[in-house]
Amino acid sequence: MRELKIGNLIAKVPIIQGGMGVGISLDRLASAVANEGGIGVLSAAGIGIDAPGYSKNPIEIAEKALRRLIQKTKEKTKGIIGINIMVALSNYEMFVKTAIEEKIDIIFSGAGLPTDLPRFLTIGSKTKLVPIVSSLRAAAIIFKRWKNKYNYIPDAFVVEGPLAGGHLGFKKEQLYSESCKLENVIAEIVEFAEKAGAENGKKIPVIAAGGIFSGQDIRRFMSLGASGVQMGTRFVATVECDASQAFKDSYVNCRKNDLQIIDSPVGMPGRAIWNDFLQNVKSGLKKPVKCPYHCIKTCDVVGSPYCIAHALLNAKNGNMEEGFAFAGANAYRVKDIVTVKQLMESLKSEYDET
Repeated sequence: MRELKIGNLIAKVPIIQGGMGVGISLDRLASAVANEGGIGVLSAAGIGIDAPGYSKNPIEIAEKALRRLIQKTKEKTKGIIGINIMVALSNYEMFVKTAIEEKIDIIFSGAGLPTDLPRFLTIGSKTKLVPIVSSLRAAAIIFKRWKNKYNYIPDAFVVEGPLAGGHLGFKKEQLYSESCKLENVIAEIVEFAEKAGAENGKKIPVIAAGGIFSGQDIRRFMSLGASGVQMGTRFVATVECDASQAFKDSYVNCRKNDLQIIDSPVGMPGRAIWNDFLQNVKSGLKKPVKCPYHCIKTCDVVGSPYCIAHALLNAKNGNMEEGFAFAGANAYRVKDIVTVKQLMESLKSEYDET
């Protein structure tokens, strides 16, 4: 595998571990990936919500929790560490400012268009800014906005296809459209990034994400022009993943038809592993509850049958009866739990054998 270069950052292995909330990718997983030469990624979604007093003082507690998380992760690795900060988060601005102050290497930002992300950079900041997009149109809008308003060129693009887990940047009817397949969108954005980068004297790597499972997949997308890949599902099924054993076991035990598209309370479709909790929601057995977190701007607090942050936190902690697991379309292919080192070695071997 060739190295992945994002500005002056060089990852020996061109694999970015997807930033997964709530609490799935924290310091343990991210540092393990970084120590193996990839890019480890934290997630800002849900930071601090299980801390005492969060509902009364969410901003202060979340800020302190994020600072400590970044510091803990850096103590465990000299490798590259990023953070995923969704545009839809209510405390988006605070999370971005805090991550930059703590000198995070990269901010990955999607779940909305991060059109004003560069305005948070400070003099001397070396944090790289990488938008997560699902279409050429989104990439072009962000590029034009950043260049015209901030004279800043994206350091890379992550292109997430419809086979990803969690919240998806597509309408339901687009998920199975040929034009939205990752292979097709990657080709368009690689061409755009190469041209835009050349005109502005900057290399803009394009990273493929969504449904990438094997070393063969990595080689296939890199042959289409991607400089690297982002993988989430495979890293859930690792010893170092910060989720509970029950959460990881749901991946190992799921079947292909267990992976379903759900309507999330935040107004986006999402891919999850079907379980009794989601069946109860579908059957109307879950009732709206008072929102304890106010974490997502777009969440339908009044009409939602459950609090998604609470459900995801329950699942992260092993209470699958009161929660569920998001997962990518290939989660059913996970057969066992391995270490991050074993996973990285197997991906490299598969890549070499292709």
